[in-house]
Amino acid sequence: MTSAPWPTDIRVRNEGTVLAISFDSGEAGEMAAELLRVESPSAEVKGHGPGQEQLVWGKRRVRISKVEAVGNYAIRIIFDDGHSTGIYTWPYLLQLLRGKEALFTAYEAKLKAAGLSR
Repeated sequence: MTSAPWPTDIRVRNEGTVLAISFDSGEAGEMAAELLRVESPSAEVKGHGPGQEQLVWGKRRVRISKVEAVGNYAIRIIFDDGHSTGIYTWPYLLQLLRGKEALFTAYEAKLKAAGLSR
């Protein structure tokens, strides 16, 4: 049985606009605070089931205020807009890191379709 990648370093950079993360698998990169905010795994954003997702907008300038450990499996990211209920597990952070370009492109398309802006 192989274990899932484990983070070896997590840092907030660029005055809270970026989260840099490295995994023991060798994968590493940076994610914009905006992407992390709009893809928050919280019920406020994801809902309580399929089809209940909420489109979050107006977060272009959101910043990460603080990162807190949640046990040994996740972090809670506190944003300067007051959002703090998302628990970002290691697998979810890796998923976001791997798919960040596609996720952001899809996010921008949803905003455009809804007549909203970042």
